[in-house]
Amino acid sequence: MPDKMRGKSPGKLRPTATQGDLSATGLHFGIVVSRFNSFITERLLAGALDALQRAGATEKQIELVRVPGSLEIPVAAKKLGASGRCDAIICIGCVIRGDTTHFEHVSSEVAHGVQIAQLDTGLPMAFCVLTCETLEQAIDRAGLKSGNKGFDAGLAAIEMANLLPKLAPARKLHEAGKSKPRTSRHGKRRGR
Repeated sequence: MPDKMRGKSPGKLRPTATQGDLSATGLHFGIVVSRFNSFITERLLAGALDALQRAGATEKQIELVRVPGSLEIPVAAKKLGASGRCDAIICIGCVIRGDTTHFEHVSSEVAHGVQIAQLDTGLPMAFCVLTCETLEQAIDRAGLKSGNKGFDAGLAAIEMANLLPKLAPARKLHEAGKSKPRTSRHGKRRGR
């Protein structure tokens, strides 16, 4: 340790944190939801929609995509993310352990696939694919004892959609030639 550092008490630094806010105003969201275990996924979807609505989103700001099962979530999320229509995507599914190793394979591949889709598109994807040992655990996480994880994912999507533009403003990336400016469906430049 340099001499000028000796005797100084640590913990005095207080850097300013950059974070997203919880306003859905002007943002567009995609939701990819699995129909498998719909008893759970529909409750998670209701929670996500509740969070978006409370933050100011309207129906016109939300695009809902239904897929057969959790394994189909990553490809649909990636395609939706690459479309340029969304500022964030919420991925909803439910995998419950059975008597075979199928649970481990599906759980791992879905998580990995959503992460790859998120990194490939640069679009935040809130992961709300429950991986539970029992139906009771899934029910608890879809609105009972543990709250509604869909609601939590909705808040995470809103916050991340507001945070990412602060980390790398589109204008600076465009000027450096690293990306194209984001446009809405109507061809107008988006306010990011």
